Amino acid sequence: MDTALSPVEFQAIVEGKNSMILLGIEGGGTRTAILLVDGGAGNAVLADFSAGPGNLHLLPGEALDAHFREIRERLPVAPERIGIGMAGVRSEGDRARVAAALARVWPSVPATVGDDLVIALEAAEWSADCDAQVLLLSGTGSCCLGRRRDGTTVKVGGRGHVIGDRGSASDIALHALRSVVTISDIDDDWPALGADLLNFLQMNEPESLIEWSMAASKTELAGLARVVFEAATTRGDEIALAILRRAAERLSKDAVHCAARVAKRNEKVQFVLNGSVLLKNPAFAADVTARILAGRPGSVVVRLERPAVWGAVALAGAGEARLKVTRPPGTERDLPQWRPVSASPTEGRHPKSTHFSEMPLADAIRLMLEEDETLPGKILAESERIEWTVRRVVRAFAEGGRLLYCGAGTSGRLGVLDASECPPTFRSPANLVQGIIAGGRTALWSAVEGAEDDGEAGRRAIRSRHVTAADVVVGISASGHAPFIWGCLAEAKERGAATVLVCCNPGYRDHPLLDQSILPDTGPEILTGSTRLKSGTATKLVLNLITTLAMTHSGKVIGNLMVDLNPSNTKLRGRAVRIVREFTGTDEEAALAALEAAGWVVREACEALGKTG
Repeated sequence: MDTALSPVEFQAIVEGKNSMILLGIEGGGTRTAILLVDGGAGNAVLADFSAGPGNLHLLPGEALDAHFREIRERLPVAPERIGIGMAGVRSEGDRARVAAALARVWPSVPATVGDDLVIALEAAEWSADCDAQVLLLSGTGSCCLGRRRDGTTVKVGGRGHVIGDRGSASDIALHALRSVVTISDIDDDWPALGADLLNFLQMNEPESLIEWSMAASKTELAGLARVVFEAATTRGDEIALAILRRAAERLSKDAVHCAARVAKRNEKVQFVLNGSVLLKNPAFAADVTARILAGRPGSVVVRLERPAVWGAVALAGAGEARLKVTRPPGTERDLPQWRPVSASPTEGRHPKSTHFSEMPLADAIRLMLEEDETLPGKILAESERIEWTVRRVVRAFAEGGRLLYCGAGTSGRLGVLDASECPPTFRSPANLVQGIIAGGRTALWSAVEGAEDDGEAGRRAIRSRHVTAADVVVGISASGHAPFIWGCLAEAKERGAATVLVCCNPGYRDHPLLDQSILPDTGPEILTGSTRLKSGTATKLVLNLITTLAMTHSGKVIGNLMVDLNPSNTKLRGRAVRIVREFTGTDEEAALAALEAAGWVVREACEALGKTG
């Protein structure tokens, strides 16, 4: 790496008219590499240091800003452009979050945001005769990133050591542990590689591995890979050699498959090897290289010769033109532009609650409940549109389709809640009514920053659920703003599904992506913009109407009795007994016996007692 300049040289560069001070940041799970260079002086290094972990998902909330501020304080001069690649940056929302934090710490400084894989490719010299590049990374984890010169990118592999990371240090270690214990069970003899592992971990017997393996972190687990490499190198251990052959095969296959997705068969590809497993083990890297060339003849395979943080510097110098965020086929079209969120009635300031914080509790309670009393009338005004939606959902159920709710934040949680209550209430299949929330599982109990702003994530969610023309997709958003739901609705529309919006903003009535809209105008909230209040209550009421009436008109209810109830606990079994008694006119003992004979299927118990719908 270039050495830092002397104070005199440094001052000359800072004062130079052609100077362009570029800051490169590479954020990883264990550390962040920072490189400040003068682009107008042959990339002379002005500062080169490390900071703490830089994985985006390890820096929640203000921690990301604090991380960047710490870096800023250690720089000898302010940058004029910034390039950054961070582990954990996977989506448009992630990029937007990083960009916003950079703008707060370095106002008015242009910044280009990518992930740690992109900057590793940027650090490599791209051969002019190669149409595409593929980064093959194998360290603690593993993955591939391919790209073309037009900016198209494809990622293969990764996904963590439980379901992915093929050919990584953690994968090698797991295979080693499983191999030695399996061989021990078959041969009743603890193999030499097993002894090496025990020695490395300072353990006395194989059974000690059980407790350790259940508690070991990914990094601790990956550390065992060095034992495998040493056993293979020093004594040609057959088990170790077999493990490494398998890892090399996995890595090379991922790389070749990645290449096939970014380059035609007759196009030349440059493969770039990176990560400790490949760079620190020459014989292993040679095996991987040979396998890649066998699978993709005519390719070029090179090692990444300089730190990936130089790729971040390259991004800083080239700007946004160098980094193109690729969308899968069919997603190029922008979503129709619509009213800003500030135009939504839910964002207005309520005239009756301007002094809410000073109100006596009794008055505040009365005001909130009075506001809630206005909701049924607002929803009733949408009755025709709710009826249309119910009929369309009933038709979907009859034709093998499903109902999918999509939302972010409170709206998403309400959709998941309503979907989760259908199987116990109506004995419906778990996939008949589904909830999709921006940010996924974590967002059910914790805010996931940037998730609702990621329209492409909404598209991916719909594709991953295999939505078809038989389905109904309902987007839920208090103000109608969340790009995530519009991504869901846009993808659903293209797939022929019926699209419905449940929203408290009448401005979305004529949106071109919608087949129907249910838009109760609930007005401003008591707490300005807090849509978990009236908007949330109104949304829950609308969702109750949709699923209850759709299930009722699909034969799940007789009279007002839940004859398809799933009695999964003591309370519900008691309710099932009462339903059977009410419906058949029998006594409790006969109802209980019929239910037990029918496996607690209420409808079948009623039929056995001579009563059907």
